[in-house]
Amino acid sequence: MNANTKETSFHYANQTEQQVRQDLAAAYRLVAHYGWDDLVFTHLSARVPGPEHHFLINPYGYLFSEITASSLVKVDRDGEVVQSGELSRVNPAGFTIHSAVHMARDDAGAVMHLHAADGVAVSAHKEGLLPLSQTAMLCLDHLSFHDYEGVALNLDERERLTRDLQGKNLMLLRNHGLMSVGGTVAEAFTYLYFLMKACEIQVRTLGQGAAYLPSAAAIETTRQQSQSLGQASKLTWPALVRLMDKIDPTYAR
Repeated sequence: MNANTKETSFHYANQTEQQVRQDLAAAYRLVAHYGWDDLVFTHLSARVPGPEHHFLINPYGYLFSEITASSLVKVDRDGEVVQSGELSRVNPAGFTIHSAVHMARDDAGAVMHLHAADGVAVSAHKEGLLPLSQTAMLCLDHLSFHDYEGVALNLDERERLTRDLQGKNLMLLRNHGLMSVGGTVAEAFTYLYFLMKACEIQVRTLGQGAAYLPSAAAIETTRQQSQSLGQASKLTWPALVRLMDKIDPTYAR
C-alpha cells in the first residue's frame, strides 16, 4: 500500500504537505531501522511547500521509531511553532542547524543530521572520508566540512555553517556527525545513506590495518560518475517506502 492511501484524522493543509509529512516520517523510521538514531536527538527536516517558509521537524522527546506524519511539528524560520500534534517541543540545537540551511538555500527541500557512531568517527578522522570504497568515491565531490564549535545553540553559527556547506549536498560536521541536503526527502535520504555506508566501510577497513587506495585516475572517473548521485532517489525511495509499509505502516498516520 502506498503512503498516499493511508488514513489519518490529522488536518493537512493540502495533499502536497501530506505527502511531505509522510515521506519525512518514513525517513525517521528508516533511520531507526538502520540503527542510525541517537535516542531522541538529531533531526530530519523538510520544507513545507508554499511561500510561508515553514518546515517540519520532529517533536523533541519522541524516538525516531515513534514518529508519524501527524506528530511532526511545523515551525517558521524563527523556530516558532505553527502547528503541532501531541508534543510541540522542538530542540533548539536542531533548529539552529536546520534553519540555517533551509534559510540559505532555496533548493534545500530536506535536511538530515545524524550522530551515528561510524559517521562521527569519520568526522573526527584527520583526513575525513577516504576513497577506500566505490561508495565513498561517489560521495567525495558532494562533501563539505564544518569545524566543531560546541552544541549548536549559537545562532551566529548558522552563517559559518552555510558558508562551509558551499552548495554541497553532504557535510562532515567535525567531531559531531553527518548532514545531508536534498531537494526532496527522498534525495536527502539517498545522499545520507551513501555517506553513512561509506563511513561504515571506512571504519571497518581501517580496523584491518593498512588500506589499499585506488589510482588517481579511478578516483577521478568515479567523481565524474557521481554527479547524478541524487537522481538515484527515483529508484531507491519507492523501494524504501515499500519496506516501511511492510515493517510498520503507522508512520504515515
